[in-house]
Amino acid sequence: MPDLTHGDDAAAVNALRSAVMRLSRRLKHQRVDESLSPTEMSVLGTLARCGSATPGELARKEHVQPPSMTRIVALLEAKGLVRLEPHPEDRRQKVVTQTEQAEAMLEESRRKRNAFLAGLVEGLDEDEWAKLRAAAPVLEKLAHL
Repeated sequence: MPDLTHGDDAAAVNALRSAVMRLSRRLKHQRVDESLSPTEMSVLGTLARCGSATPGELARKEHVQPPSMTRIVALLEAKGLVRLEPHPEDRRQKVVTQTEQAEAMLEESRRKRNAFLAGLVEGLDEDEWAKLRAAAPVLEKLAHL
């Protein structure tokens, strides 16, 4: 692996960070439900991708402290977007499951954000689109490292 802290590689890392952050901010503004924070949306997205989880598991996946996740889950439960159920093996724990209302809201959010992104992609030429399409799996991998 090359030294990514100097020269052209460092510039590429900086450009990638900057582009990802700007695009992320723009996508976050394409929300269906303005009452949900980006963090709450992220937790719902994690539940959609990974399935039901304990608050501790969600905290690890979302890179937040367990007490913060407990508060987020309580807010989502109050909004009817998740439900807490007893853990099948450890009655001291709860399992967080998203509701049908959350699933529908996430699907609408995906549609809105995909349409926004598709509109941006329409401004690319075919070569740029081919490069971006080829980079998508690599970006997905980076997002989960």
